[in-house]
Amino acid sequence: MYDIKKDPFEEYIKNLPPSRKELGQAWSAAIGLQDVDGLKPSEYLYSTARKNIDGEITIDEAGERINSYYESKQGRTEHSTEEADKVSQRIAKLLSDKSFVFSPAQYISIHRELFIGIYSHAGKLRDYNFTKKEWVLDGDTVSYGRAYNLKETLEYDFSQERDFSYNGLTMLEVINHLAKFISRLWQIHVFGEGNTRTTAVFFIKYLRQLGFDADNDLFAEYSWYFRNSLVRANYNNIQKKIYETTEYLEKFLRNLLLGEKNELHNREMHVSGVFVVKQDIDPINDPIKQDIGPISDPINNKTGRSGLTEREAKIVDLLRKEPTLTRAQMAEILGCSDATVKRALQSLVQKNALRRFGSRKKGEWVIIE
Repeated sequence: MYDIKKDPFEEYIKNLPPSRKELGQAWSAAIGLQDVDGLKPSEYLYSTARKNIDGEITIDEAGERINSYYESKQGRTEHSTEEADKVSQRIAKLLSDKSFVFSPAQYISIHRELFIGIYSHAGKLRDYNFTKKEWVLDGDTVSYGRAYNLKETLEYDFSQERDFSYNGLTMLEVINHLAKFISRLWQIHVFGEGNTRTTAVFFIKYLRQLGFDADNDLFAEYSWYFRNSLVRANYNNIQKKIYETTEYLEKFLRNLLLGEKNELHNREMHVSGVFVVKQDIDPINDPIKQDIGPISDPINNKTGRSGLTEREAKIVDLLRKEPTLTRAQMAEILGCSDATVKRALQSLVQKNALRRFGSRKKGEWVIIE
């Protein structure tokens, strides 16, 4: 079977000595967190990060180089890439800094440090109400905090957490409480933009203050899962019998804090349930049981799936096993060109057999059952 290669930057930091690995992990988390807003850093950011990790330049010098790089471009680059690069450097710097105070002021300060010069409202509380369509909610929205009392709500949540005692709790009880606290903090959504990235950075630093060795790698690899688990922790639709739950966020935290190996798939959180993969299906040896479409004449349709070509069926089988496969990886496995795989994927989307979720770099394909 094809060896699925991960992000080359992730491979780069894997073999670093301990003295530099922590900095590498901070960069990795910083880059991965851009995924929650669909942003992709540039190659220049990667090369600059490596220079910092290798000790050739300081984290501040990395920031200066990135700023100079975009000043020289004079608007000839996408704004989203510039934001991803600058915010990645700032997150890496904050995660490398051990100082932290548990307070609303610190939370707001993190937003200001991350987005100053990018958003005009950096470090300012939102002064308008809004909704946001969510894929995981099938287009519905979470009910966010009302703009008129954001400050009071924020201060109340911090006071409740500050007065809470963890003494005598089991680790599972601790994780349940942390999930509720951070999901409530996120749901207030005090910032118009950059709320999830700010909350993630704050949460990592808070976990460290509590004595946890919070591994940045999980935030780097599963930033979208982290965000969607926050969404599901704050969504109710009683008519459809859907209730807010921290179960997905707790799975993430058990992996983070207890070293468990729970599988984390965004598709499992979709409220419709249509993206859940049946674990007892063998897509290679038992194709008749697959639910892609109605069973058709095996003589006239070799795939056993109505409307799919043989190549499309093979792609579906591959993506069942590994939804994060790239086009290049599928092309190598199937022995065809990247363009051929691209056309097949477009056809599968049009046939409503597949849907793409997440960014091009760290997203995944979901099979519509």
